[in-house]
Amino acid sequence: MDHSTEPATLVSRLWRAAIDADEYTAADIVHTALAEGVDEEALLLELIAPVQEMAGAEWAADRISVAQEHAATAINERIVASLAHRRGGGPRSAPRGRVTVCCVDGEWHAFPARLLAEVLTLRGWRVDYLGAQTPTPHMIAHLHLTNPDAVLLSGSIPTHLPAAHAAITACQAIGVPVLAGGRAFGPGGRWARRLGADRWAADAREAAAALDAGVPRPAPSTARQAVDDLPHLADQEYTLVLQSRTRLVKQTLIELEDRFPAVRDYDEEQRERTAEDLAHIVGFLATALYVDDPDLFTAFLVWTADILEARHVPARSLVAALDVLADELHDFPRARRLTRLGITALGERSPSSVPVPGVPA
Repeated sequence: MDHSTEPATLVSRLWRAAIDADEYTAADIVHTALAEGVDEEALLLELIAPVQEMAGAEWAADRISVAQEHAATAINERIVASLAHRRGGGPRSAPRGRVTVCCVDGEWHAFPARLLAEVLTLRGWRVDYLGAQTPTPHMIAHLHLTNPDAVLLSGSIPTHLPAAHAAITACQAIGVPVLAGGRAFGPGGRWARRLGADRWAADAREAAAALDAGVPRPAPSTARQAVDDLPHLADQEYTLVLQSRTRLVKQTLIELEDRFPAVRDYDEEQRERTAEDLAHIVGFLATALYVDDPDLFTAFLVWTADILEARHVPARSLVAALDVLADELHDFPRARRLTRLGITALGERSPSSVPVPGVPA
C-alpha cells in the first residue's frame, strides 16, 4: 500500500476510499498521515477539503450519484470529528478569545463551517460551533449568553442572502461583529460587503488571519432595516416576486404545456421536478433583486445549464421558458429586465444546447 504523505497522493487515496464508502480505510489514511507528521490543519484544508470539493464537482458532472456524494460527505464529517476527539476538546479559556461559528438560517451545507471551527480551535480560539441552519433568534440568544469576539457566518447558497443580511444586522445591533464566508457571498465577497458584514474571508486561513488582526466591535444599536443598507428594496419588487413565486411557477408551467405539448405527458414526478426547478429560478431571480446584482441570476442560470447538460437534458426550450416567465413578470420591471439578461447570458453561452429543468426540446 502507498503510504506517501505527498498531498496529491493522499488526496487521490482518500478520494478513492470516500467514493467507495470505505470509512475505515479513509480514516486510516488520515490518521496514518497525522502519525507520520502531516500537520492537522494541512490535513483539514489540503486533504479533506479538496476531497469534499471533488465530491461536489463529480456530482455536478454526473459522474457520481447523489447517494455517493452524501456518503463521501458523511465520511469526511466523521473523520473531522475523529481528529477533534483524538486531540481532545478545545481550550475552555482560550488565549485568543471566543468566537461563534454557524451557518445562515436555511443553509444545510455545514461542512465548510465545521472545517473553519476546527482550524480556529487548532489556532487557540474557543469556538462555539452551532452547525447548519441556525435560526437567527436562537443565535442571538446564544450571543447574549457568551458575548463572543465575533460571529463567523457561513453560507453556500445565494438564495439565503436575505437571511444572512438579517443575521448580520441582528449581530451588529448587539455589538458583535460578523465575518462572512462561503460561496453564497459571491466572488470576492461582493455580497458580504453589500449586506454590511464587518469582514469577509475566502477561506479558513484568511478568516483566522482576520481574527488575529482584530475585528472592531460595532456600537450596539437598534437593528437597522434592510432598506437602510439596500435602498433599491424600496420598490418592493423583491418581496412581491417572492410572495408570487407559487403563482409564477404555476402559470409558467401552464404556459409551457401550451407551447410544448410533450409537457402534458409528464408523469407526476416529472411535473414536480419541473415545478421545483422553476421555483429555484424564481428564487434566484428574487435574490438577485435583493442584492441588485444581475450576475447572481445569470451565473445561476449558466451553472444550471452546465449541470443539466451533463445529464443530457434537452436544452433548446430554456429561453422559451424564461420568455414565459418574463411575460408573467409584467408588473415587475427590474425582475423582467433580469430575466431578459438571463436569456442573453444563456444565448451567449450556447444558444443550441442550453438545458432547462424538465422542459423538452
